[in-house]
Parts: sequence; structure tokens; C-alpha cells
Amino acid sequence: MLTERLGAEEQLSRVVVAREVAEEILGETARLAGAELEPARVRPDGSPIGVITVGQWEPGMTPAVLPQAYRDVMEVITDAGHGLRSKQIALALGLGDSASTVEGLREKLRRLVARGWLTQDSPGIFALVDQVSDVREG
Repeated sequence: MLTERLGAEEQLSRVVVAREVAEEILGETARLAGAELEPARVRPDGSPIGVITVGQWEPGMTPAVLPQAYRDVMEVITDAGHGLRSKQIALALGLGDSASTVEGLREKLRRLVARGWLTQDSPGIFALVDQVSDVREG
């Protein structure tokens, strides 16, 4: 029973990561084609439609330009005042600490690192980039 449950959580984690990667690729493709992306909507059956991407940080940008889920992550790290692990962030957001939840959040964190919003100076520790912190305080 436990083995089946762990296997199901691992599969769910893979689906979450694959979905986020697909959304990211679709967003990049649309941006390269010059298309405007419509905000994600939720159909009555709970399935999201559309793509929301995380833009590259540029001087003067604040987390307000990010999708809500990413703003929430930035707020947790800002409030902590220091770097946090993805599991700590998941718990602070009230998401729980299941393997699939933490792995999905870790992908969001990596995306924020890749786009210049966060840094990962120590393995597994995500913190605000100095320039983002300066904009937030200014």
C-alpha cells in the first residue's frame, strides 16, 4: 500500500514538472512569434487554459509583474530575510510537504533563479537577488 502511494506521488510529481515545462515552452514559442499570451483561466472542470510565463528580471521591475503564485513565493522569501529551502517555502505557503508538492515548487524556484529573480548560492537554498531586494526596499 505504501509503495503504491509513493509510486503515485512520484508519478504526480513528474506530471506537475512536465506540465510546467510544457507551459514554459509554449510561452517562449508564443513570445518568439510575437503573440500576446492570454492570462490563464480555469475551466469549470478545473483545467487551466492559457499560459502565464515568468519574465526575465530587469532593473526597476518588482515582483508585482509576476503571476500570483510566484509573488507569493517572493513574499515568503522576503519576509524570511534570508534564503530558504523549497520545503520551508512550501510549508510557509500552506502547500504541505509531500514530495510532489515540494518538487513542483522547486521547479518554480529554479525558474525564478533562471530569470534573475532569485539566487541559489548554496545548493537547495533560494534567496532574493540583491538587485531585486534593492528594488523592493526602494
